[in-house]
Amino acid sequence: MVIYIPALHREGVLVLLSSGFTKCPGLFYATPAQDGILSRIRIPGGILTSQQCRAIAEIAQQYGGGYIDVTNRANLQVREIHQGIDAEVLQRLQALGLGCSNTTVDQIRNIMTSPTAGIDPQELIDTRPLVTAWDNYITANTQLSGLSAKFSVCFDGGGIVSVSDRINDIVFAAVLVENQVYFRLGLSIGAKGKPAQDTGIIVTPEQCLPVLVALAEVYLAHIQPSTKYKLRLRELLNNIGWENYLQQVQQRLDFSLSTREIEISIEKTAINYHHIGIHPQRQPNLYYFGVVLPLGRLETMQILGLAELAEKYGSGTVRLTPWQNLLLTDIPQIAIADVQREIEALGLDCAVSNINAALVSCSGKKGCAASATDTKGDALTLAEYLKNHIALDSPVNIHFSGCNKSCAQHHQSDITLLGVSIEEENQTVEGYRVYVCVDDKEQKFGREYQFVTVAKLPALIEEILLVYKTQRLNLNETFREFARRYDVSQWSMETIETR
Repeated sequence: MVIYIPALHREGVLVLLSSGFTKCPGLFYATPAQDGILSRIRIPGGILTSQQCRAIAEIAQQYGGGYIDVTNRANLQVREIHQGIDAEVLQRLQALGLGCSNTTVDQIRNIMTSPTAGIDPQELIDTRPLVTAWDNYITANTQLSGLSAKFSVCFDGGGIVSVSDRINDIVFAAVLVENQVYFRLGLSIGAKGKPAQDTGIIVTPEQCLPVLVALAEVYLAHIQPSTKYKLRLRELLNNIGWENYLQQVQQRLDFSLSTREIEISIEKTAINYHHIGIHPQRQPNLYYFGVVLPLGRLETMQILGLAELAEKYGSGTVRLTPWQNLLLTDIPQIAIADVQREIEALGLDCAVSNINAALVSCSGKKGCAASATDTKGDALTLAEYLKNHIALDSPVNIHFSGCNKSCAQHHQSDITLLGVSIEEENQTVEGYRVYVCVDDKEQKFGREYQFVTVAKLPALIEEILLVYKTQRLNLNETFREFARRYDVSQWSMETIETR
């Protein structure tokens, strides 16, 4: 099935763009899904103005299902679209800075950076200008439409809210060398689903854009831009060797790529959850609020309410996170109680103890034909059950995946629930294979130990979390640390049902 929607080239000529051109949806490249047409809006760096929030809410209400989903790249998805979005509406979105003004490159993956860029008390450098520079370069150079739609770039400023472990083709991670800020260059090498590996190369902030341009040019030199399927950068690096690739990059630069031995790793395994809760900014007497979104979803009235809060108390901006939450920033200390109360009035909160703070799900079979289960519905049922049965004092990352592609979260979670359908007594039974995190990163989901039906899932997860709370060494022991030393065979429905 091919869906066409109207779009505008930057020259202003009305054209039709086909979702068959790319597997990745964009604002101008709609994609059919189980629940209607899916449109994705790139938000470079994840930062939205209150005016943009209102425009998105209007689109979701008029054309979609009355809600938007925040993705794990800090994009926005509008789902359940049943008619093409009017060309005048798309043009207005472009005027607001939503959707690339050059529609031929709009499908390229969102540029990722820390949601606390510029406000993080511990960051080494504000990466927002780098995001803007690369986004502007993409927009101005139509030849980059030949890049894989999944060509992904991340800038990490070295702050407490790190994104350097997110899955990206290219990562620039800030480090301090002899009191000067550099970026370590990381590339996606080896097996699928692993964070970018440190190449040992360091570049100055001014060299990041030329290096990115050269990386993109070498990629384009090795592929056929007109082909429908394009190799991922990781696949190309594996084919020709990343050292060989970087030699070709070097030939396109007027400065030398230097290496430096530094005891630092781009990959980080712990999530500190400073993207949730109320935290001081680097600016005196200002705070940011990390707001929990149940499975990354916002109803249109909540979007409008948050836009109003951002204008009333903050700087008029909302920041999306790769953990499918959002931040309200620049809130004066004197307004903290008022903002907290108004967030709660919208049906949201900022509590790290909220089960939704670390609950992740793909769209499930209502939105995706590949899914074996209704992951979103089952996740919401679990969240409601746990809220009434157990109180968490620290986040536990639970990931619902409807198939083994793991679209919603690419790294190992504390608990992964992989949807499956099995035949039992001549009928199809839906359930989940349960995995827990392990040290072995070759295992995609972790250690598998049990299948559980949808009906019995909440009781099993409650038992797992209760055992963790009561038998951990101390309050600082994470679920991941606990699971590595605990005999998980004790977590079984058979055991629970006999108690």
